[in-house]
Amino acid sequence: MVKNLEHIGIAVKNLESANKLYEKLLGTPHYKVEAVESEHVLTSFFKTGEAKVELLEATSPESAIAKFIEKRGEGIHHIAFEVEDIHAEMQRLESEGFRLLNSEPKRGADNKLVCFIHPKSANGVLVELCQDCTS
Repeated sequence: MVKNLEHIGIAVKNLESANKLYEKLLGTPHYKVEAVESEHVLTSFFKTGEAKVELLEATSPESAIAKFIEKRGEGIHHIAFEVEDIHAEMQRLESEGFRLLNSEPKRGADNKLVCFIHPKSANGVLVELCQDCTS
């Protein structure tokens, strides 16, 4: 079961300039920059109330973010929901007919285990499930 909205992921071409833009927009600085080598991305996080905004810059042309920007341009890439038990939630959603992009959760940014749901099974939205690694 979903606990809450965790973050909205936004694909950007240049993380440094996007950080400056979002600092002005949100009125607060980012609190963390982190590389996720397995996904070939550099991320930056902003706290916005209970949820976060995650900016994602590709570090390789093979990155899903690079391909997304090439096809669609910069913009909202995914929406992430926090879950209590990612394994149980993956099983539940798969039994409900959702197509998961990975069979096991993987390590993501911000100390999370993550799993993605294919946009074709979620009305065109890439959905990320997140669970704190400490949970």
